[in-house]
Amino acid sequence: MSHTGSCVCGAVTFEITTPVTETGACHCGMCRKWSGGVFLGVRVPKDGMTIHGKDNLTIYTSSEWAERAFCKSCGASVFYRVTAPGPMNGEMHVGLGTFSDASNIPLTGELYIDLKPDGYAFAGAGRHQMTEAEVIAMFAAPPPDHA
Repeated sequence: MSHTGSCVCGAVTFEITTPVTETGACHCGMCRKWSGGVFLGVRVPKDGMTIHGKDNLTIYTSSEWAERAFCKSCGASVFYRVTAPGPMNGEMHVGLGTFSDASNIPLTGELYIDLKPDGYAFAGAGRHQMTEAEVIAMFAAPPPDHA
């Protein structure tokens, strides 16, 4: 089953052609600023998504290992893409909120759990959680600026 979605104005649409079985939450400061809260992202392999309206995307290099795409018309965030060399290169994390139908996609992990604001918590247990140090080690990159 494919999943479709778009930015707020519909200038950018997408279809994910690979199975979507889970979503993850990122609590880093950059994701919180980019999404206006916690970023819920669905991991999509490099060639697992067709994007229409690419001319309407603006790409922002947000770190030494990733870039973020948003619609230049409405400003909605669309995806985060890994640019670091290695097996994750080209992998995208598409915002769950951009999906036309996000039902039955469970939350299975949380990144930067040590930076999560105290004001919220997700119900349920058994989620994989990684600290900032563990995420940085995974990318073998310097820590981001916590502006």
